[in-house]
Amino acid sequence: MEIDKIAGRHAGGTAAQESGSGAGGYGNEADAAELADYPTNGKLHVAASWATIGIFLILALAGVYMMSMILIPVTLAVVVGMILGLAAEKLSRLGVPRVLNAILLSSAVALAIVLVVNALAGPLATLAQEAPDFFQRTSDRLMPYLNRFKWLHISPETFQSGPMSITTLLENSGNVLHLLSSNLTPAIVQILIFFAALLLFLSGRVTLRKTIIMTFSSRESRLTAIRIINAVERVLGFYFATASLIYAGIGVAMTVIAYVGGMSVPILWGVFAFLSSFIPFLGVTTMTIALAIAGIITQSDIIFALAPAVAFFAVHLAVENLVFPAVMGRQWELNPFVVFLAIIFWTWMWGAIGAMLALPLSLIVMTVVDELFIEEKTQPQLPG
Repeated sequence: MEIDKIAGRHAGGTAAQESGSGAGGYGNEADAAELADYPTNGKLHVAASWATIGIFLILALAGVYMMSMILIPVTLAVVVGMILGLAAEKLSRLGVPRVLNAILLSSAVALAIVLVVNALAGPLATLAQEAPDFFQRTSDRLMPYLNRFKWLHISPETFQSGPMSITTLLENSGNVLHLLSSNLTPAIVQILIFFAALLLFLSGRVTLRKTIIMTFSSRESRLTAIRIINAVERVLGFYFATASLIYAGIGVAMTVIAYVGGMSVPILWGVFAFLSSFIPFLGVTTMTIALAIAGIITQSDIIFALAPAVAFFAVHLAVENLVFPAVMGRQWELNPFVVFLAIIFWTWMWGAIGAMLALPLSLIVMTVVDELFIEEKTQPQLPG
């Protein structure tokens, strides 16, 4: 509109100038200069707006990184609470009070964590006791392969003296234990924050939903909020309930593969396969590499050594590309490149927990975008 006014004045001034009005010439030149400067000012205004948004995003990311001590357990509690949303809804329909509902589900989560830790404690303790023999067997098995790469300058003496010797590694294990013990207190605090946040989130879940919905003034906005919240809980609950069953099958298959392949502590490999499957790309890659190294250490023949890694990779590939799409449906698929970037970003921000949260956070964003920008959706009915 401003440009039209300036252009109109400029056109009027031009007509007056052509008719011989000398007084209008100065005004016409001023208007023309203003019209000429307007696009530049508009571009500067847009650039300033984007710069402000960029600065805000940078400060927000810095805040997320600096507050990771609190945000990690709270975010994890919210995600787990939304995953358990369907179970909480069913318990509420059976007449279970909200507080008791929250206590039961939080206790179930705690029990699952205790069972996983208990399953890992024994095998890890066994590996810790066998650490010297393990390092010796590792160096003996890997040396024939490392000798082929002359540029590495690695010889049997490398593992007998110097910073890579077995004695030095065992001595440095004390520093590792000291580092773990120094981080034990923050870890305990985060665990307490997680369970407190999960319990409070589940107990006040319905009230929180109503509060979020009522913050919007229009009926259409409230319907959209209802639709988004329901869709997010449905996607997370269905996805992770089904994924847990499928990945449990992968864990059982991995246990059998490790047992047949003659690897030590097969159940430990099964638990690792189950947990790593929840981290797309990085999980299966890490497991395959670990299986290949363990196979080389365990077996003398290279074919039998790599067989467990190949078998696990084939099983995981078949499950992800055949079983998962058949069970979940194509509508749940995420762009692999977007998921990969999300994993890299959240791993950089929050470490291993960030890698585990990358997929559920991507699902939440995908669901919100899907519900906001797809036009034809079934509208839920508000009471009254």
